[in-house]
Amino acid sequence: MMENAGTYHVPVLLEQSVDGLNISTGGIYVDVTFGGGGHSKEILRRLDERGRLLSFDQDADAERNIVDDKRFTFVRSNFRYLKNFLRYYGVEQVDGILADLGVSSHHFDEEERGFSFRADGPLDMRMNKRAGITASEVVNTYAEDKLADVFYLYGELKNSRKLANLICKARAGQEITTISGFLEVIKPLFGKEREKKELAKVFQALRIEVNQEMEALKEMLQAAMEVLKPGGRLVVITYHSLEDRMVKNLMRTGNVEGKADKDFFGKVSTPFRLVNNKVIVPDEKEVQRNPRSRSAKLRIAEVIDD
Repeated sequence: MMENAGTYHVPVLLEQSVDGLNISTGGIYVDVTFGGGGHSKEILRRLDERGRLLSFDQDADAERNIVDDKRFTFVRSNFRYLKNFLRYYGVEQVDGILADLGVSSHHFDEEERGFSFRADGPLDMRMNKRAGITASEVVNTYAEDKLADVFYLYGELKNSRKLANLICKARAGQEITTISGFLEVIKPLFGKEREKKELAKVFQALRIEVNQEMEALKEMLQAAMEVLKPGGRLVVITYHSLEDRMVKNLMRTGNVEGKADKDFFGKVSTPFRLVNNKVIVPDEKEVQRNPRSRSAKLRIAEVIDD
């Protein structure tokens, strides 16, 4: 049986997102961000014995939340390999895909994962602890220009060049391996009044780079267009402008760049129909219950059934 999902991650916009899938009780669905299993459990609750759910997660810690259910398949992988694994499990098309792109509460709470600047620990930030480079490796080995680009593109930090220069000078004297050591280097660059917001942007940028989040999201969204049935639903919860822009572009134009391909009459050619023209956000009760949901945005699109 599944552990209490609240011990790992409180699911955001649970009812609204699963409602957005417009579940057919005998359909095939994918939760590409299993985490604590909250969304997956709710999807399973709405399926009958004919239904099927495949859930992806690359984090080994998520496996402790696996659901003991014959209708359920856990895929230990990054969601960027969505199409490959569906084919591996004999699934060509699905009725709906749900993605909650937020970092699990678990990742922030586990100090050794290095996701939060509020506690000390190794500068790691890998979602998949079995592979990939760490945040420490990024900080200590990237060229100054490349490091500045990471902070500018993924953290939208205006002082990204100063930040990269400061880090490069510090690492020349001693390797930066811990959160406390990293904060000691970068904190002087930020004023007290905006320190928390700026540090959050720095850590977001490193996390995105370490986990190749933008590349993985792009690949998953492109695969979703190929595996969703006509009438199938794509339901995505985003938390920052970079990923939200990518999702919005795909749903409106059929590509993540937002380049609209128009027909002779000026109509945009896209495989999707927006289900909610206005983005759905958590109400105040949910924000109070789960402050990390404050920045969440829910977008839903349906594959046009010709």
